[in-house]
Amino acid sequence: MRLNGRRESSNVEDRRSGGRGGLKLGGGMGIGAMIVIGLITYFMTGDLGTAFQAASSSGDLTGMVTAESGQNEPYQPSAEEQKLEHFAKQVLASTEDVWTAEFKKMGKTYEAPKLVLFNGSVQSGCGGASSSAGPFYCSADQCVYIDLSFFLNMKKSLGADGDFAYAYVIAHEVGHHVQYLLGILSNAHAQMSRLSQSEANKVSVRLELQADCFAGVWAHHEQKMYGSLEDGDLEEALNTASKIGDDYLQKKAQGYTVPESFNHGTSQQRSKWLKRGFNTGDINQANTFDYRYEEL
Repeated sequence: MRLNGRRESSNVEDRRSGGRGGLKLGGGMGIGAMIVIGLITYFMTGDLGTAFQAASSSGDLTGMVTAESGQNEPYQPSAEEQKLEHFAKQVLASTEDVWTAEFKKMGKTYEAPKLVLFNGSVQSGCGGASSSAGPFYCSADQCVYIDLSFFLNMKKSLGADGDFAYAYVIAHEVGHHVQYLLGILSNAHAQMSRLSQSEANKVSVRLELQADCFAGVWAHHEQKMYGSLEDGDLEEALNTASKIGDDYLQKKAQGYTVPESFNHGTSQQRSKWLKRGFNTGDINQANTFDYRYEEL
């Protein structure tokens, strides 16, 4: 992905702190040992209270992270983290450009989310979260939260790698913000609150697939505006989408799947809706709520 010379978004808050002694989870478990469980809960819905239900079934992933050293020391990012930070800010700027133009077409004004960088754990408007839970969007404060080390864990644990794969991660979370601005997120969460868990999971799948499609819409217009995509970039994102499907992650974590617990979509579904958004560039094609569940 060619981003040389592109602007960085200034809509970023850096909450990273502490020395480089690392983190540990309750009971002395290293954070690396929890990455598969964290990946299962990776793509969050806007309401962390709902989103962490999947994580809680495998153990409490919040409130268990403690710093081993230096929480009050200035944070010293590695060279790799500095590179990822620069990249994330450029991608966020691109989403601002694309969604500002797309909202203008709809006669609306786009209000960009803030990107919050953190390490270890963070308090958001939706509650506390640890790095192992992955990037997430919180509608209560309209922020996207990312621990940049998660990108490195994607590569190490799932083989999901590449700059455009990382851009897809950010664009997906921004997609949840688009849902919030359009009133989709609040309507879906109100609906979920009245349903059984298995039926609420189906609504969550619709939200996640739509956010995937919105990420594809962003990529379509990013390419149209700037011609930044290179050979293999789309394949990187599609590979990531397939590696974060509920079926793939459940098989990786426990050896079998429980379809009624799916709340993000299968590998095939996630790839399909991402590609649909990329191919059409049309936000109206991200109509996951207009299909029967079996047709998604």
